[in-house]
Amino acid sequence: MMLLPCLLLILSACVSATQYRIPRLSPTDRDSEALSSPLSDDFKTFYYNQTLDHFNYRPESYMTFAHRYIINFKYWGGANSSAPILAYLGAEGPLDNDLNVVGFSTDNAAQFGALLVYIEHRYYGKSIPFGSREVALKNASTLGYFNSAQAIADYADVLIHVKKELHAKDSPVIVLGGSYGGMLAAWFRLKYPHVALGALASSAPILYFDNITPHDAYYSIATKDFRDVSESCYETIRDSWSKIETIASKPDGLSILSKEFKSCSPLKNSAQLEDFLWSMYTVAAQYDHPPRYPVTIICDAIDGASSGSGIVERIAAGVFAYKGNLSCYMNQARDETETDVGWRWQRCSEMVMPLSTGNDTMFPAYNFELGSFIDYCNELYGVSPRPHWVTTYYGGHDIKLILKRFGSNVIFSNGLRDPYSSCGVLHNLSDRLLALHTPNGSHCLDILRANETDPQWLVEQRETEVNIIKGWMSKYYADLGSPNNI
Repeated sequence: MMLLPCLLLILSACVSATQYRIPRLSPTDRDSEALSSPLSDDFKTFYYNQTLDHFNYRPESYMTFAHRYIINFKYWGGANSSAPILAYLGAEGPLDNDLNVVGFSTDNAAQFGALLVYIEHRYYGKSIPFGSREVALKNASTLGYFNSAQAIADYADVLIHVKKELHAKDSPVIVLGGSYGGMLAAWFRLKYPHVALGALASSAPILYFDNITPHDAYYSIATKDFRDVSESCYETIRDSWSKIETIASKPDGLSILSKEFKSCSPLKNSAQLEDFLWSMYTVAAQYDHPPRYPVTIICDAIDGASSGSGIVERIAAGVFAYKGNLSCYMNQARDETETDVGWRWQRCSEMVMPLSTGNDTMFPAYNFELGSFIDYCNELYGVSPRPHWVTTYYGGHDIKLILKRFGSNVIFSNGLRDPYSSCGVLHNLSDRLLALHTPNGSHCLDILRANETDPQWLVEQRETEVNIIKGWMSKYYADLGSPNNI
């Protein structure tokens, strides 16, 4: 997703640039992850004839589109033994982005004897209604079918279809996802308990809606991540924004900043540089994964700049250390991605997450203003956001009281260095709705591919998740009267 942590959307003249400093919702930092490695031949691609509109009975509701899903049969124990299905729920991007880096399913498939299913989110990748992206994204009339409720109904349809095709009626399904996909996994279990036995919701910020969480919670943790590494680094970043503005206000100020930061093209205004830095800091904090630990890389470079370096020079040193040795930085000609375009609509319809910085963070003060956001979305699409719809449809307020005697078999996992953990579920809601968190963890780290360099606390977190899921399956097979032993 996530989410840039920052998903930087196109700037509009009707609102300030800060409106679009929106943390990415994605399991991976797609700017730095190696996503181009070839996919194993074990992954087979299929397409399902998906219904456009699951919730209405107008003639156009029955239109269909080719919905992509991918299956790995390598480890499956088969339908005769009711072997389980691990289903990864795609989020705000093409499914290809996650197949190589989200490794929880493949890492644990053998011990579960599991069929692995990966389902793409509608309107992303190759799962495009109306025959083309151009038509699908044309206006609010075609975009109106682009929402989370339709997406999880899609997932239910695909999973029921797969089980039917494979004669796997009794195979239990565990859904998993990260960030926005983690929200979808948790909501799927609550909405479709007859399809999914359980859910692993990694770094799912399900409480960042409708004023449940303080607006500045995300940026407070991002600031703490830097401050915990180095107080002087934190102070340098905090003080740099006004220094950049001061330099930019001079007649040749933008030229000076362009040269100092080796920008790929001359800066047109200070906001371009500030957006770039804002994004870099939030991405580093959110994806502060071992063994690289990008927050430490940035702070070591800022603190280790040559003697006599000013604030701007030290900030530039942090950029160069984080981005590596490049001929230039801040490529302002970057084309919009599918995620940029898609998530802008999703935010302007239902995913209204009110993020502000507050006065106690290292970022410039910025307050989310719902009124201006509504005006912006109306100007773009001719529709207004529904800021209360997520909590109306899925819940969120008084979540422990509401779900304590209703929900079951969901793991909410979080790393406390992830700024999005501020709006995740950090405490058990019941003995069947479990919260796992690690003090040093970052965004969706637990569902990424395991590596030899993983710290022991991460290995243990994943083992705990696997054991919980095994417990769900054991109880299911006991109820089923099946001899399957996981």
